[in-house]
Amino acid sequence: MSMPLYQLRDVIQEYGGREVLCVPELDLPVGRITGLAGPNGSGKSTLMRLLAFLEIPLRGVVRFAGNGNAGSDCGVRREVSLLTQEPYLLKRSVAANVAYGLKVRGHGPSKERVGHVLEMVGLDPKLFMHRAWYELSGGEAQRVALAARLVLQPKVLLLDEPTASLDEVSVERIHHAAMAAREQWGTTLVVVSHDMGWLRNMCDEIIHLRGGRIQQPS
Repeated sequence: MSMPLYQLRDVIQEYGGREVLCVPELDLPVGRITGLAGPNGSGKSTLMRLLAFLEIPLRGVVRFAGNGNAGSDCGVRREVSLLTQEPYLLKRSVAANVAYGLKVRGHGPSKERVGHVLEMVGLDPKLFMHRAWYELSGGEAQRVALAARLVLQPKVLLLDEPTASLDEVSVERIHHAAMAAREQWGTTLVVVSHDMGWLRNMCDEIIHLRGGRIQQPS
């Protein structure tokens, strides 16, 4: 049996002295799609930030591919990409937004690669490549934000409420693009959503949280 991609052991996180997450043990396998469900304040977003190495736990360890110090390793952090509910776009064209991560990593902009991920999220490159950020609808902006993460071909894609308040077409396109990432690159996905039907349709398993604690997988 292969080693899990993530291994969480005795993880506790607190904000302002208040415990918001307590995970004695959690393994996330390579190449799987795991859903996180639970009411507001259940610890889902905190767990996602730990998985993205945007925070370190107060106690315990988050191992990534066996590395217990993954949070301090810039190379590891670049393997993981997080998409939140509110997309943040730079004040520039769609193509420049999507290619920005490649530029930061020292790669030259690839029109072909940018076009490919725009197609993955259902945006015609001929129509959207040169469109400005302010010309996008909410659903289109979220899909551009997702394309900006897909262009990096991440080992892990974390989606935190990616379809909240979006139109039906955008919801379907995000679903399709996430599944395509796993098929094309073997990307491991962790998805937070209040839409249980959407989660069940997409995920290999769903983990339920309440009060910062895991209740049961399904």
